[in-house]
Amino acid sequence: MATPLYEDRRHLTLVDDAGLPPSPSVYKEQAETGRPAWIESARTVAARTNRIANLTLLPHTVRGYRQLGRRWVERFHDDYPQMIASTNRAIRDAAGDVTQEARLKDHRAQLREEYRRHRLTYTGKTAGVAGAVAGGVGFGAVTGSLWVDLVAALGAWGFGAFHGRDRSEPDAEEALGLPAEEVVRGHGSVTLDDLPEGAKPFPIRRAETPQQAAICVLLAMVAEGVPVVEVWDMERQPWGWQCKVRVGENTPEAIIAKAGGLETRFDLPTNGVRPQPMAERRACAILRLVEGDPFATAPGMPYRAPKSISITEKSRLGTSVGGDALEASFAGVMGLVVAASGGGKTGMLQAIGEITTACYDNITIDLDPHGDGLEDLGDAVRITARSHEQIEAVLLFLLMLSKARARLRKKLGMGKKWKISKEHPHITVIFDEFPKASELAKRLAFELLNVGRKEAVTLILASQGATTLYLGQNIAQMIAFKAVGPCKVGDTRAVFGDDSVREGWLPHKLSPATDTDPKDAGHVYVQGVPGMADEPVEYAIHPALAEALRKRAGERHEAGLVEPDQTSLLAVPGVDLPDIGMELPKLLTWEQLLRLCDAEPADGAAAEGPARTVIEDAVAVMEKRGVDRMKTEVLLLALRGHDPDTYTPMTVDELKALLKPLAGAPVTLGQLDGEQNPRGFKLSKLVSLL
Repeated sequence: MATPLYEDRRHLTLVDDAGLPPSPSVYKEQAETGRPAWIESARTVAARTNRIANLTLLPHTVRGYRQLGRRWVERFHDDYPQMIASTNRAIRDAAGDVTQEARLKDHRAQLREEYRRHRLTYTGKTAGVAGAVAGGVGFGAVTGSLWVDLVAALGAWGFGAFHGRDRSEPDAEEALGLPAEEVVRGHGSVTLDDLPEGAKPFPIRRAETPQQAAICVLLAMVAEGVPVVEVWDMERQPWGWQCKVRVGENTPEAIIAKAGGLETRFDLPTNGVRPQPMAERRACAILRLVEGDPFATAPGMPYRAPKSISITEKSRLGTSVGGDALEASFAGVMGLVVAASGGGKTGMLQAIGEITTACYDNITIDLDPHGDGLEDLGDAVRITARSHEQIEAVLLFLLMLSKARARLRKKLGMGKKWKISKEHPHITVIFDEFPKASELAKRLAFELLNVGRKEAVTLILASQGATTLYLGQNIAQMIAFKAVGPCKVGDTRAVFGDDSVREGWLPHKLSPATDTDPKDAGHVYVQGVPGMADEPVEYAIHPALAEALRKRAGERHEAGLVEPDQTSLLAVPGVDLPDIGMELPKLLTWEQLLRLCDAEPADGAAAEGPARTVIEDAVAVMEKRGVDRMKTEVLLLALRGHDPDTYTPMTVDELKALLKPLAGAPVTLGQLDGEQNPRGFKLSKLVSLL
């Protein structure tokens, strides 16, 4: 017979079993759990209590009142702190623009006053409701009515449980091909399974929370037949709502095609639905539902001091509809700006010119055969050409300059493209009203587009249209940087491609200004910005008052305008004229070009008079013979051959006396024509006087 275990033995004792020490089984249980028995008992009681609480929906009630509290806080603030903070950032970004700062400060003061009134009103409403509830409860307590107290308690319990019911978890059935518990959603993601049964589309202005706005978007798209499957990242903006959407088939082009119907569903103004397909996710798009002006708090044009930036640096040009900065560098950038009359084309060119004229390593040239070009920036522009003769002469000179630089690069050790610096500056030509130029000017511009980029001589064309009817050739898609404002749909396709409209490029939906309403003037879609992805995003170019532009132009003129490097100028006469099948005008020197365009001569240049005429003739004969220096006697003989009537009676001493006030006395020339170190004049010195 087996020996009985300790706990199975009878204990022959007069002491009650309760007074005995715990049996080994009790020690074993405590050793396995690591906790005393009283803790395990407490855990059992807690588990039973939780089950009872769940059965009575107590967690739902607590969660419901917590959600109601958060909702009360959201409605109490009503996005005013966010809007005020955004305005503060805009004020900081507008530093230097007095007009913009004043407008934004007035807007901030208005928001603060509205916020104060809203808090007072909402607090009053809350106090009224709380007083009514407290009065009912107090009445029950005073009268001692058990039924009144019981009804109030049940009402409070049911109200909290209803608002705390779990609506965030998807159903247990499969969604997107996976079990619901395995679906990974984006931030605040809402799918078709989350739509309330029987719900119908409603205006977006009725949405008070991101969840409600996301459901509004889903309902509207389903009603319009858009194959949407998910909406997430819904955010309230000062101008409306912004979110991301994903379609289950095809591409977000369906949203663009149904934009008109969606605007009706959302009860938005025309062009209030603005989809932006995401390049990194083909099935997704950023959707903006615009109720107000998305650029109301955009910063103004920043102040740039004279010669404070480089043409190779990025400078802020505008702001996107999402609040991001549009920053561009115009070094080596060929550009095209297209906008219909009233579309803000001049403002766009002035914004570019405001950047290029602030550079210490760039020369800005303004061409316009019909209008006023850069207008208020005129004092900061090196050459302004308006007549066909002036424009043709400028383009021919720059074409020859780029050809000369191509031959100089190796000699200067620059490599495969011109290295931009203070000593070897970049040249930006802004050519407005390009379709109204002469045929020769257009042809020279096309030639410069092909060869100027590597030599730091760039051209920015501007036109009211982008088709061959305006440009003469189908070059719109060949140009790197493109900015298109309000225009025709044909211009959109001519610039961005045949499928551009379906991909979200919609500048033709923008409205040009009228005499009394600016509308969308100055709003553009851009492509080819160095360092930025080519995405169909709407931008607003920084507006600038004429007075502010004139003031900056005056400051930059006083600081001195940038001049071309002498190395390039001296190399121009040594290159051959292009054969373009058209008769070319006479190739002028830089100084002659300045005089033709009524521009100021370079600093230190000789004034008009007999001495200047002699210097010009001396430069002409040296360049014609291809030499960079001449003895005084040889120079006089060359001048006699150039203009016998003027120089035949002149002696060597008279020539020296005439040149001395400007060019100084003859200098040593080094070994020349068999002589060890004769004296005479150098071409570089004479050119610098012009």
